Amino acid sequence: MVTRFEDREVNEKVNMFGGAGKIFNRIIASQETMYNKNRLFQHGYLKHGDEVGYHVHNGDGEVYYILSGEGEFNDNGTVTTVKGGDVCWTPDGEGHSLVCTSDELEFIALVVYSK
Repeated sequence: MVTRFEDREVNEKVNMFGGAGKIFNRIIASQETMYNKNRLFQHGYLKHGDEVGYHVHNGDGEVYYILSGEGEFNDNGTVTTVKGGDVCWTPDGEGHSLVCTSDELEFIALVVYSK
């Protein structure tokens, strides 16, 4: 099965997890498509200053694959600059946030159930 980029709906979320601004995303695959083993698989975009607010994962973990742009990834209070090609992993029980510091930050997010 192939799903075309232009056929996937763009979603806009304001103040995601209390973060500033907006996140734009396209769902890559639904939970059902992934046999209910993963909660979320999306292609996300942040504009300068926008962020996914700090949140803690319970019962799952999340990986970000940064495609392009630059940002600041908060890994349980340790802030690190990330850019295209970097991978950020947040395991079950830990928290993170992501802020765009360039014109745009493009990433893939996958939330995986821990059990």
